[in-house]
Amino acid sequence: MNKTDLVRAISAKSGLSKKDSEVALNAFVDAVQEALLNNEKIVLVNFGTFEVRNRAARKGRNPQTKTEIMIPASKTPVFKAGKGFKDKINS
Repeated sequence: MNKTDLVRAISAKSGLSKKDSEVALNAFVDAVQEALLNNEKIVLVNFGTFEVRNRAARKGRNPQTKTEIMIPASKTPVFKAGKGFKDKINS
């Protein structure tokens, strides 16, 4: 499913126009990104949690040359599915 398909599905389920559905989806995505940039955690009960996790610096290996390299520390966005969401998927 791509963004167009998702907008169409939101429009069908909510009764909003496709244009309003796209505005709502874009607002949701922007709000999530903004919250994660501010190191906030977003918890949607029965759906899941969005958060940022810190990854420590670590040693890695260049697959072409087999030389050891240092991979710098970084932050990564993470989504963890909630129990209600997992239960729906597994039913």
